[in-house]
Amino acid sequence: MEKLKILLFAFFVTLSFNSWAQKTEITGSVLDDKGMPLPGANVLENGGTNSAMTDFDGTFKISVSDKNAVLVVSFVGFVEQRVKLDGAKSKYTIRLTSTSTNLEQVVVVGYGRGTRKNLTTAVSSVKADQLNNGVIADVGQLLQGKVAGLNVSVSGDPTKTSSVVLRGASTLNSSQGPFYVVDGIPGVDISIISPEDIVTVDVLKDAAATAIYGNRAANGVIMVTTKRGSKDKTQVNYSNYFGFEKVSNQLDMMNADQLRAFTTKNNLSFTPENDKGANTDWQKEILRPGYANSMSHNLSLSGGGEHGNYFASVSYMDKEGVLIGNNFSRTIAHLAIEQNAFDDHVKFGLNVTNSNSVYNNVPQRNVVLLQSISHLPVSPVRNADGTYFENFIQTGYFNPVAMINHGVDDTKANNFVGSFTTEVKLPFGFSYNLNLSYQQLNSLHGEFYDSYYSKYNSANFYNNPDPPYTRSLVNFGVNGAALRNSYQTNNTIIESFLNWDKTFGNHKIKAVVGYSWQEDVLGDGFQATNTNFPVDDVSYNNLALGNYASVSGYRVDFGDSRAYQKKRLISEFARLNYNYKDKYLLQGSIRRDGGSVFGINNQWGYFPSVGGAWRIEKENFMQNQKFFTDLKLRGSWGETGNSSGFNAYTAQFISGSLGTFYYNGQQSGAYGPNQAANPDLNWEKTATANIGVDFTVLKGILSGSVDLYSKKTTDMIYNYSVNPVLVPVGSIVANGGNMTNKGVEVALSSTPIRTEKFSWTTSLNYSRNKNKITKLTNPYFIGGDSIRRVQPDGGGQTGSTLQIFKEGKPLGQFFTLQYAGKNAAGVSQYVAKDGTLTTNPQIGVDYHYAGSAQPKFLMGWDNNFTYKRFDLNIFFRGVFGNKIFNATRADLFRPSTAMTNNILVDAADESPNDLNAYKYSTRFIEDGSYIRLDNMTLGYDFGKVGKYIKKIRLYETVNNLFVITKYSGIDPEVEQGGTAPGVDSNNFYPKTRTFLFGLNVIF
Repeated sequence: MEKLKILLFAFFVTLSFNSWAQKTEITGSVLDDKGMPLPGANVLENGGTNSAMTDFDGTFKISVSDKNAVLVVSFVGFVEQRVKLDGAKSKYTIRLTSTSTNLEQVVVVGYGRGTRKNLTTAVSSVKADQLNNGVIADVGQLLQGKVAGLNVSVSGDPTKTSSVVLRGASTLNSSQGPFYVVDGIPGVDISIISPEDIVTVDVLKDAAATAIYGNRAANGVIMVTTKRGSKDKTQVNYSNYFGFEKVSNQLDMMNADQLRAFTTKNNLSFTPENDKGANTDWQKEILRPGYANSMSHNLSLSGGGEHGNYFASVSYMDKEGVLIGNNFSRTIAHLAIEQNAFDDHVKFGLNVTNSNSVYNNVPQRNVVLLQSISHLPVSPVRNADGTYFENFIQTGYFNPVAMINHGVDDTKANNFVGSFTTEVKLPFGFSYNLNLSYQQLNSLHGEFYDSYYSKYNSANFYNNPDPPYTRSLVNFGVNGAALRNSYQTNNTIIESFLNWDKTFGNHKIKAVVGYSWQEDVLGDGFQATNTNFPVDDVSYNNLALGNYASVSGYRVDFGDSRAYQKKRLISEFARLNYNYKDKYLLQGSIRRDGGSVFGINNQWGYFPSVGGAWRIEKENFMQNQKFFTDLKLRGSWGETGNSSGFNAYTAQFISGSLGTFYYNGQQSGAYGPNQAANPDLNWEKTATANIGVDFTVLKGILSGSVDLYSKKTTDMIYNYSVNPVLVPVGSIVANGGNMTNKGVEVALSSTPIRTEKFSWTTSLNYSRNKNKITKLTNPYFIGGDSIRRVQPDGGGQTGSTLQIFKEGKPLGQFFTLQYAGKNAAGVSQYVAKDGTLTTNPQIGVDYHYAGSAQPKFLMGWDNNFTYKRFDLNIFFRGVFGNKIFNATRADLFRPSTAMTNNILVDAADESPNDLNAYKYSTRFIEDGSYIRLDNMTLGYDFGKVGKYIKKIRLYETVNNLFVITKYSGIDPEVEQGGTAPGVDSNNFYPKTRTFLFGLNVIF
């Protein structure tokens, strides 16, 4: 043991003799310009390796190698300050000046950090106190409206995550969301993060910023940094809130009196089976009585000593959906430990997080939503004897309340992420990092539809899937049907990289070179179904009690035969940053990725980037002007890839079951090819050019950035239909299409008023994007330059589609009949292909281009007011210029069927003789623009209370206070992600207005 100590001692003396010099301990506090402490500020010895972070009181302790050293103090949103130690003083109070500029922020980038003023790339940062308030468990919703170019659409369903699209859709694959990196761990499921544990979120936009992540970065990268402990003091933090939600809007359907008047006026009549003299509001009947309640609790403990720190937290959230039986709850435990060793030359980090989520879904949710608006108000919920009312004679007429109460749809998910990091400080400005991480997601899903569902005729019970999927029949077996599955996904990553940070006079160099190895195993598990249960009470908990063998024609569903996947990614990467006098900045990076998901001939790809910036305010000719405080011009280009959105074995030949065939007196299993091999399947490549300017004017009163970008995706991967002579299965996944996105982003921040008692800080972001599919062909592709798609299959709409993939048009291009009013006989007419008018339009032939679901621009406007101890935040969000295909309205605009299905109030003037009134057409395409008062929060800070309570803050938040829109549907915030954006198709989960009361306490 003694020999080992001597060897270690000699090793570190050899590496860095100066590190053993006498050190001086400095303490102090960091305050903002109002005298309030700044927790989490960085304190660094200039030119050295010693650093510290302020605790929740803003205090710090740091050991410096020279009593006359210079401390560099920085915090997000404040001007970096350099403090020269005077040698005789050991305690300092450092006051930072707030600035609306982003140039002084510390930004997390791939495999490193940097200050915004020295960035050459497009990066947006959001601090924890800038994130959206509310009953939110999703990082995407936390960022909604906060970042220019980030389009986030959120469902009212608490069990559904938000859709996030950055700078427009880049692919025809379903995977369009950004790549998430949490505390340096790539590819983390963001459901693992508690919102209360977040410190900052950095959104890397252009390819020069994201290329260091190679084939996973085509849709942008979002870096999330969570809290860490502070030295010396133990800190306890508790926060909670209680929320109450109510539906903010519903469709204006006819009530019983209105519908009776309409049918009488038009000589229609209800069938006796439906008309029971009721007046039922079916939309209300499927809602939870009163308010939907929500609550959240977060308790954290942090502290540390001279050579280490820790942070631990436990979060619990429970959110009721507004529909009956809909609920979501999540518990997250998080532990982060950092420990220095060998005179602080080595730092070990352990980060462990476990999330347990329970989703109580609405059984057959989309069918329930459809039935709640189409069911006749003259039909009751229950019969006189208490049983549920049903009319099994009428096709597709199901009691939505009975469906909810006789079905169960639950999912339990356990998500574990663990990482162990080692950082070694080496001589000459080098440092070495070794990061090991492991992620495991276990999901357990169960569905049970009791014997009541067996009454529904399987010949006409269709599901109602989200677009672009087409409906299909659902068979509930006999005497109840159960489904159970359990799947596990795990991810193992090893990353090793060497950093070099060195200054030579006016020259600064930062470099990183590294290696990454990753292996993913997805869908490791099983599924089974059963039917014919002796009682309904078993639910999905005991499949063994079912007896499917006695049910003729029933087949056990063992799930997707391709659920299990295993893929591997191996990468090398490098980046070099050069800085001359903090005036001229250059950056270059390259990553080489090898992925098993691609064809054997194209498994390796290269992803380069280059960027440069000129800090104009540093030039001599700018020194005498007083208008600009900061002014930086930057430009970049880079290429990234996409390796998600398709199966790990997409490029390989796969054979499987093809049904049965009759041979020698019996049915035998048939097997053959069901997926064609493509050895040439290659990466999707997205190249982005970006020009930007960052500025601060009027002595920090106003700052902002403007970015112009052009993004082009080539070799888009898509499942093309092909000639069966060439490919026996009739389709192949291949590269073939191109897509472009061009846009502008503007972000402005200002503090117009700042006095001793009152301040007003405001920020505005604006983004505009134009998306276009520029190529949609492949050497094997036989479908021309377009693909018609999105088929909701509403009543009388067989074969009708709403959108098209088309060269020269954007993703989300509507392609449908063009409504031309009514003819002299009062019948709806349409513009034929040749421009004439017709009352008998041909599906797919007399179609016309009719606008796009893509927004023309997005806007977010954030305002923060403080008066003494009061604070008020008001946040507006807007989406403009997009179209919505209101297929829901079309399906409820059928006056000829008013005796069997309810209709909208504003269809009262329609004639039942007009059998064209409801056809999917431009009549039901509406402007989807809106402005929403998304969030308003009023808080009061009591400050320090007593001996042990350092801070108490109470606040009240209102979400979705109002929305200004011309859209006639429930809400204009219709799905903007995926490949079928902007379609409202009888599946809209009601939006809510939330009132929330919260508490933050620091002990």
